[in-house]
Amino acid sequence: MAKIKTIGILTSGGDAPGMNAAIRAVTRAGIYNGFEIKAVYRGYDGLITDDIKPFTTENVSGIIGQGGTILKTARSKAFATVEGRKTAYDNLVKEGIDALVVIGGNGSLTGAMKFAQEHDFCCIGLPGTIDNDLYGTDSTIGYDTTMNTIVECVDRIRDTAQSHERIFFVEVMGRDAGFLAQNSAIASGAEAAIIPEDSTDVDQLARFMERGIRKSKRSCIVIVSESPKCGAMYYADRVRKEFPDYDVRVSILGHLQRGGRPSARDRILASSTGVGAVEAIMQGQRNIMVGVRNNEVVYVPLSEAIRSDKPFDRKLIKVLDELSI
Repeated sequence: MAKIKTIGILTSGGDAPGMNAAIRAVTRAGIYNGFEIKAVYRGYDGLITDDIKPFTTENVSGIIGQGGTILKTARSKAFATVEGRKTAYDNLVKEGIDALVVIGGNGSLTGAMKFAQEHDFCCIGLPGTIDNDLYGTDSTIGYDTTMNTIVECVDRIRDTAQSHERIFFVEVMGRDAGFLAQNSAIASGAEAAIIPEDSTDVDQLARFMERGIRKSKRSCIVIVSESPKCGAMYYADRVRKEFPDYDVRVSILGHLQRGGRPSARDRILASSTGVGAVEAIMQGQRNIMVGVRNNEVVYVPLSEAIRSDKPFDRKLIKVLDELSI
């Protein structure tokens, strides 16, 4: 196996607070250990269009506290094709890049896995997604910041809910994973969370209305994971029809959740996993994601990381139920 001399970095998919801290960590750890670093702009599209530039420590100076990603990001349709990935490979070879660090979520790491398999290329993933839905790591880069943003917003919404005695349905991101909704509900003192992991035959809204609404409690907050079919608007409309005595409002936080300065926890996670990515390359690791479990950096095969069944601690549902009476 040829010795790796140059590492490429890209960010892909939805942006997440802490991505810049990860870019900084990979760049500086790579240079410290004798590698050349090249930055790929605009995600996988940048591989296909050869939007690649050399990076030095100066390029990442002062970015640890910035939200978003200085490398820009995109969801690439072209990279989803065999032809697109071949063009990307040819450009990597032309640029002399021997290993690629991909900072992104489930779809981004799936793309990295396919690329690594097709072209026998060294790909290392970093878990950059606010949803916290990647298997094998306790937390993902951006999750902590986003949860804090949601809690701050809900604290403000509660002032209005209590003043007007309203039910507020607050929709948050996390279409296929309820980590954001459940934990932000506990942290903000919300009365309920409606999440994908709890979607059994039991009607979550009916259960909540029976349990959570009392004569002494006419204002409340319900956190809802986004869904194209049954998001916050769906549940609000149901309450208006089935419980017309209640005053109902909806707040969809949307992209407000993605931005902002990363929390200390996300900066540390990004820094630790970024350094871990360079160490993995030096150890000859390939086709893995760098995560953190029990405060230890771990290497997880990409095929495991992108599994859709990251364990959800169902005890958290009981915690919220008991504390929301």
